[in-house]
Amino acid sequence: SNWDKPASACLASRIPYSTPITIELLNQVERAEDYLSSLGFKNFRVRHHGETARIEVPVGSFDKVLQKRAEIVNTLEEIGFSYVTLDMKGFRSGSMNEVI
Repeated sequence: SNWDKPASACLASRIPYSTPITIELLNQVERAEDYLSSLGFKNFRVRHHGETARIEVPVGSFDKVLQKRAEIVNTLEEIGFSYVTLDMKGFRSGSMNEVI
C-alpha cells in the first residue's frame, strides 16, 4: 500500500544547522508540508529559515506552484511564515547540507 510513497525524512532536517529545534518550528513545517501534500504535490520539502518558508518542488512542478501562488502564500502566512519563497534549484534531498 505504500510502494509509491515518497521518502519522508525527519522534520528536523528542514531546519538549518545551529537553529534550536522547537516543537513550534516542527509544527510549522509539518502544517506547511501537509498543506502542499493536500494540493497534490509529491517529492517536495518546506525548509524553515526563520520567518521564511523555502519551498522545494521538482522543477517540473514550478508551474503548479505559481498557479496556486496566492493560495499557498496565504496559507503559509496563516501558519506563521512572513515570507514564502520557491527555491529555483528545485527539490533536492539534503539541500540543507549544501552550506556545510
